[in-house]
Amino acid sequence: MICDNITAAAGRLRFAGRDAGELARQYGTPLYLMDEGRLRQNCRVYRESMSAHFSRALPLYASKALSCRRVYEIVAEEGLGADVVSAGEIAMTKSAGFPMEKVFFHGSAKTDEEIAYAMDSGVGVFILDNPEELRAVERLAGERGLRQRVLLRLTPGIDPHTFEAVATGKVDSKFGQSIETGQAMAFTLSALDAPHIDLRGFHAHVGSQVFDSAVFYDTAGIMLRFMADVRAQTGYEAEMLNLGGGYGVRYVESDPHVDIAAEIASVAARVRSLCGELGLSEPMVLMEPGRSIVADAGMTLYTVQAVKTIPGYRRYVSIDGGMTDNPRYALYRSAYTVLAAEHMGEESDGVYTVAGRCCESGDMVQEEVALPPLKRGDILAVCTTGAYNHSMASCYNAVPRPPIVMIDGERDYVAVRRETAEDLLRREM
Repeated sequence: MICDNITAAAGRLRFAGRDAGELARQYGTPLYLMDEGRLRQNCRVYRESMSAHFSRALPLYASKALSCRRVYEIVAEEGLGADVVSAGEIAMTKSAGFPMEKVFFHGSAKTDEEIAYAMDSGVGVFILDNPEELRAVERLAGERGLRQRVLLRLTPGIDPHTFEAVATGKVDSKFGQSIETGQAMAFTLSALDAPHIDLRGFHAHVGSQVFDSAVFYDTAGIMLRFMADVRAQTGYEAEMLNLGGGYGVRYVESDPHVDIAAEIASVAARVRSLCGELGLSEPMVLMEPGRSIVADAGMTLYTVQAVKTIPGYRRYVSIDGGMTDNPRYALYRSAYTVLAAEHMGEESDGVYTVAGRCCESGDMVQEEVALPPLKRGDILAVCTTGAYNHSMASCYNAVPRPPIVMIDGERDYVAVRRETAEDLLRREM
């Protein structure tokens, strides 16, 4: 199996030690399952590895991967900070009792209203993307008589060789200010001149679903050399370096396994060596794991509604979910492992296209999937769906969104209830 929290016994799929088919029938489908133990374990890998290898460090959960109150509560309990990108995510961290000084406010197009809300909520650090945003934060901080702690987002000019839509560190990117073009230095000088800006350091994020260990190694080198250039030009030495996130996870058997603890040790050695070479004090290092915290802690269950064979073409298995609860295949052609939850170990009778319920030809969950013979009422499981499924879900076709059920040993409980038609109508005037 692609993850050790997925097993099979007597022809039945088990997730986090629990029978997937039984959970599907107890809670209904579509159904998001989350393995609380795996989520906590993934948090600890980052917290313990970064603590062991950096002199000062803090992992920040990149909550755009999965935003819900219970996940914020767990992340806080495990000692991580949070990376948020909207007023909505800030409100959710507050409702979870998250320590706001450990919240970092990201995003490339923050509105004045969001900036004000974040300041009034006590958000610890803003990650600023552009000069206009810098001016807005300076103005709103001045109105409140405070100096806002910030990091500046820079683009180091690295291509992480990942899917184009999730590559964010190249020079030609909507995010941040380029080191190569000189815009990063100008951005830094402006921040240092702003009386209500407390510049703490710099941020880079090169992309998502990255398996090449050299990406973070090279990013650290570029950023530290930039920090040395800033010190030489201004005398300012940054105390924080945020290297972003992006370690890849296994969606299918062909995906490699990333030893995150070993990768962090390697990056830490690189930071230590370069700081010595450049004469820099070692900064506090931040990282922003999101996908690699929640992805393999998640599974989505569906009920088969129909099986359709077009002779000479293909076979479709239609399910009661699709792009409304998982748009990633429609967006990125993302690979997933699909399993027949109550027919594990049975021989495949060929390949199927797993089709969603929406009135869109592109509403597919996966194509060319080898599955055993299926019929209406069977349960299908899609693995590794903890990241960017619930958080990207929509109500297209007025389809309500699924619940999130957490599994904690022998206990299961609803963290986010199933949306209803009444919920959809509540906003109507």
